[in-house]
Amino acid sequence: MYRSLDPARIVETADSLALRVAERFPGSGLSRVAAEIAETVRQARERCEAIGRPHRGLRVGIALLLGVGFAAVLVLALNLELTAEMWRVENFFSELNDLLGSAVFLGAAIVFLVTLEGRRKRTRALAAIAELRALAHVVDMHQLTKDPDTVLGRAPPTEHSPKRSMDARALMRYYDYCSEMLSVISKVGALYVEALPDPVALEAADDLEGLCTGLSRKIWQKAALLAGTSG
Repeated sequence: MYRSLDPARIVETADSLALRVAERFPGSGLSRVAAEIAETVRQARERCEAIGRPHRGLRVGIALLLGVGFAAVLVLALNLELTAEMWRVENFFSELNDLLGSAVFLGAAIVFLVTLEGRRKRTRALAAIAELRALAHVVDMHQLTKDPDTVLGRAPPTEHSPKRSMDARALMRYYDYCSEMLSVISKVGALYVEALPDPVALEAADDLEGLCTGLSRKIWQKAALLAGTSG
């Protein structure tokens, strides 16, 4: 029951998070990012379903092409005439070399066609995971200037310092929301791996999880500093 991620639950979590951020920080950039993440999660659910479905039209086309190819080889084999001239050493190795070259070419064509569907699905999954990586960096950019030292009054603002209107409690909630967003992004990446158990997609999802974990760790270092000094 709990051995796979439930896309509906992730959508519910992302929508709830977007509402919470909008209520706590109405009209803020973070609230817009949270809404974008919620929309991305809904799109990911549809994309995962599409990736997981077999492409029947493509499979039929590949089967027809392979059938035509094998039929052509069979016709050539049945019409091949073996003569004494072919068994001479120089002719035999020349024909054998041509045969092996044709076999390698045919084998490569078969591998290309058989793996075509998987490669197309992998491309779609990698493109979606790349979007998630971009979202993770957007979340990091929003918390980048939220320095606890300035909120605590230990770093006086300069002429070009960002405008800050949050107190310590609000900033702590801001950190919480950023960390939750990164967690949701990471889980969406895992959805694509469940839909497509491909080693390349799995590596990309692991890299995404590592990125989100590293960014979240930076956030919690700030939160720990804020909690330690304000408590």
